[in-house]
Amino acid sequence: MSQSPALNMQTPNPMKKKIITALIAVVVGHMGVLWAVGQMKTPELKPVEKEPLKVRFVKIQEPPKPLPPKPKAEPKKEKPKPKEVKEVKIVEKQLPPPPKKVEKVQQVKKAEAPKPVVKPVEAPPKPAVTTTISETKVVKPVPAPVAPPAPVTPPAPAAPPSPKSVSIGGSGVQWSRSPKPSYNNSDLEGQTRTVVVHIEANEKGVITSARISRSSGVPALDDKILRSVRSSKFKPYKENGVAYPISADQPFELTLNPHG
Repeated sequence: MSQSPALNMQTPNPMKKKIITALIAVVVGHMGVLWAVGQMKTPELKPVEKEPLKVRFVKIQEPPKPLPPKPKAEPKKEKPKPKEVKEVKIVEKQLPPPPKKVEKVQQVKKAEAPKPVVKPVEAPPKPAVTTTISETKVVKPVPAPVAPPAPVTPPAPAAPPSPKSVSIGGSGVQWSRSPKPSYNNSDLEGQTRTVVVHIEANEKGVITSARISRSSGVPALDDKILRSVRSSKFKPYKENGVAYPISADQPFELTLNPHG
């Protein structure tokens, strides 16, 4: 017959009892350990006295640098020994005596019996041929005296190029230092005056000549204009890179100053 659930609830399982008992034992053990730790006194630690460290600095000496190797002494060149001069003795050899002349002795044959002599027929004498040798003397011609060379005359210097007539300003010649005449109303004698100066300059622009080509009518005023022109200077006038002397006319219009 099956038991009722009410009976199962009343009879606890023995396995559960063991687990509960073990848990209780663990809790009690932990509590005991904690109580024992709380009752323990903390040991007092004595301070340890340490002596101060003594530090000593030692200077490390660098090892000495090796000395550079001494240059090897060049081997001395031995002086060449003078060569021994051998003495050669000159032995005079005696020449052999000259050979003796051997005189040939001609044997004279015994005279034989005389033969009959046949007289030769004399031929007519030949005319003597005389040869005359004429000596011709060669007369050497006497050289004529050589005239000294004529002295070489240096070439005449080239004539300077003629000045070119140009205008002043624009495409013509330009002033590098223009004339600045100084005058007052009294020099003009109460009216406006015009002066034209003919100027010539070399290839460097230096003025070589200045003269009045049209006077103002006042000689003192003309002199002031000439002095200002002669103290001025042109820029060198060049054509195709070559500088030339120039001639030009410079007009001056002298007006009255309203302020006197």
